[in-house]
Amino acid sequence: MMQVNSVGFSLQQRCFSKTGSIGGIHLPDFNDIYVYSREKSNISDCEYQKQIEEQAYKDFVNNKFQNKSDAFNKLMKQYVSEISPDRKGIITSGLKAISKNTQNVLKPIDFIATLLDGEVRYQKLPSGKTEYIEFYDGNGEMVATYSNNGWTMYTTKAEAARQTEMCMIYNKAWENAKRGMPLTPSAIENVDITQSTFDAQA
Repeated sequence: MMQVNSVGFSLQQRCFSKTGSIGGIHLPDFNDIYVYSREKSNISDCEYQKQIEEQAYKDFVNNKFQNKSDAFNKLMKQYVSEISPDRKGIITSGLKAISKNTQNVLKPIDFIATLLDGEVRYQKLPSGKTEYIEFYDGNGEMVATYSNNGWTMYTTKAEAARQTEMCMIYNKAWENAKRGMPLTPSAIENVDITQSTFDAQA
């Protein structure tokens, strides 16, 4: 089970299976639509803006808004992951560092391990198990935690700003579609906004 900060900063729970494990701890599903990890593309912000605007027009036609649209969620992940921390690297490196700690303890003890792109903080129990882990990026921001056999992903400041940026572009375009205003010649070719009578508040 995993909790993630999605658009609007609400927590959503996710259950994963067949994701593999390190040191007996199951990994999160890095392919999940709400799990962001750094992934650079050759797409410019100008091209992204065009894609976001066209997606807003398509969503309006299909009576959908923001995360009610699978295509919006996919585009949001791609857009934000451009600047996301390398969660996959931080988490996998952190779990490997923990698994290498074979020290026996007589009481719960807190440890800190420095990683290439951040650090991991965890508590080891006398049983040898680790039930709570915090993962930090190179800026010192917590990006994920593991506890009670579940994962929670935390949005960084940069990711939150990027999410807000996309939503502002999207909302403006969606409102223009609602008013019947054409976006661009390419958008007019791909979307017929006169087909929709959806009346929702952005």
